[in-house]
Amino acid sequence: MKIVELDIKLPYKGRGTVLSRLYDRIQGRIRDIHFLPPNAEGISEVRVEIVEDNPAGLLSELKKAIKNGKINFRVLSEI
Repeated sequence: MKIVELDIKLPYKGRGTVLSRLYDRIQGRIRDIHFLPPNAEGISEVRVEIVEDNPAGLLSELKKAIKNGKINFRVLSEI
């Protein structure tokens, strides 16, 4: 098990629909979540910490769900 931080950058207007699809996929594994306000270009940032066995598989799955944004991840610790 690994604790992974996902850094997601999305357009502010479409954030709700993308985050609802994201929540359906990672429901129950979320440890912490931070919503940052949009910048001058209208890009909002969401940071999510989750507990995951296979972060690479999750990342490829989430890239399919997030088409208009960017997603980065890093492993914070291993349990």
